[in-house]
Formats: sequence, C-alpha cells, structure tokens
Amino acid sequence: MPRRNVNVVVISDVHLGTYGCHAQELLQYLKSIKPSLLIINGDFVDIWNFSKRYFPPSHLAIIQEVLNMISQGTRVIYVTGNHDEKLRQYSETTIGGLQIVDKLLMEIDGKMCWIFHGDVFDATTQGSAKFFAKLGGKGYDLLILLNRSINWCLKVFGKEKMSFSKKVKDGVKQAVAFINNFETTAADLAIDKKYDYVICGHIHQPQKKEYKNEKGSVMYLNSGDWVENLTALEYSNKEWSIYTYDATAFEKVQIKKASQALNVLSEEINIYLNTII
Repeated sequence: MPRRNVNVVVISDVHLGTYGCHAQELLQYLKSIKPSLLIINGDFVDIWNFSKRYFPPSHLAIIQEVLNMISQGTRVIYVTGNHDEKLRQYSETTIGGLQIVDKLLMEIDGKMCWIFHGDVFDATTQGSAKFFAKLGGKGYDLLILLNRSINWCLKVFGKEKMSFSKKVKDGVKQAVAFINNFETTAADLAIDKKYDYVICGHIHQPQKKEYKNEKGSVMYLNSGDWVENLTALEYSNKEWSIYTYDATAFEKVQIKKASQALNVLSEEINIYLNTII
C-alpha cells in the first residue's frame, strides 16, 4: 500500500502505556501516510499512568514507527501535554529531526497557527487538584478496559459497539459545558493574538469549527485522540481536515494484498506444473 503524501499531520492523546490506547490502529494509520511534518500534540506516552508491567510490543512499535518516519525525512515536533509533563524540562530541545516544545507558533501557507496541548485551561490538572486528576485517569483506564471486554461480547453477538466514557461525557452537562468553554477560551485568545488557526488536544474531542466574536474570527481545530475517537488532523492542498480511522479501509487493503499473493502463488504453481508435464 503506497503511503499518502500529507503536508502536516497532528495527532494527540495517544496515551501509550494504558489499556485504552488503540496502538494497532494508530500503527496502521502511521504506516499509511508520509507527512512532511508530524506534530505530536501532547499525551503521547501516559507518564501519569505508566507501568513497566504494561507496555506491550504494539505500543513500542508506535515509537519505532515515529523514529522510522524521522529517518525517512519527516520532521517531528513533540508538543508536551499534562500526561507527559515530565518532558517539559527538555522543552526547546532538538535531536536530529525531533524537536520538543511546550507550545508552537508556525506559519503555514501564509497563515499563523498556534498549537498547544490545552491543559493550561484545565484547572483539574493544576496544583493540588492534579492528584485527583491522576486518580481519575486510572479509573478511566479501568473503564476503558471493561468497555473493551463488553464490546468483545457485543461483537460476538452481532451487536453494535458502545463507548461508556463517551456516553458519560455526552450525558453530563458539566462535561459538555467544559468542552464548550475550553473551545471558546482557546478561540477568543487566538483571535486576540490575530492568529488564523488554533490547534489543541487534551479534551479528546475532534473538532473543526470557525469561531467569531466582535474582534474577529479564527478556525479552532482539535485532533481528538487514539483512545475513543481514533482521529488526527491533516493539512493538504491548503486545507485542514479531520481524519477518522476506518478499519474497513485497511481490511480491504489486506484482502487485496492476500489476493495478489494468491495470484502470484497460482502463477508460480502453473509454471512449475508446466515444467514437469
């Protein structure tokens, strides 16, 4: 499968080292693209919940693939988040094709992009509240693990999958209000600074939306996550879009590869039979 050329790709909230991370799906996606610039917008490795007892090969393969992309010419910028905040002591460090920053301001095709994780707007990740946020993170990871087990049973019986965490977020008014306030705050600040785009992660809510106030307008973008939504942001042909992982697209590629392999094998068998008959 040839890799798609993409100018810029933004992924966030991968949470390597947790049960909720969809590493296999992310690996398939990364192997399908060839970006000039890959921006990892925080919470790539979940240091808050990291345990040496759980870091499977599929999670390590993600890191290896990112390193492979660097070796093939992709520039990678790692924007730190709250779950990998320990890396903030290495901010502004550059190692080969990898750069670590706390926030990023860059111009793309004449338009200014302001990129940061977004935890600066979340009071639960600051000060003494951080303890409860970390505790909640572990509970969230257990909920994801339970959810996967139930979804496996639902799949066996031909039922549609469900997401407990998304239902909780969608059903709790405070969660909805927090997301709306987060987006509005980020957009208002970007408008004040005269930026064209503001790109965040953190809230696991993929979004592309234009915000306006009395001072102007800005395009708010959020790359979502690889725990629930399996999304990324892509920039090509001077346009931002939200990519959503589609398992059927990769299954079709695998079927096509298998079919091609069978055809080659069939031809080789025919050639061999013709030589002995």
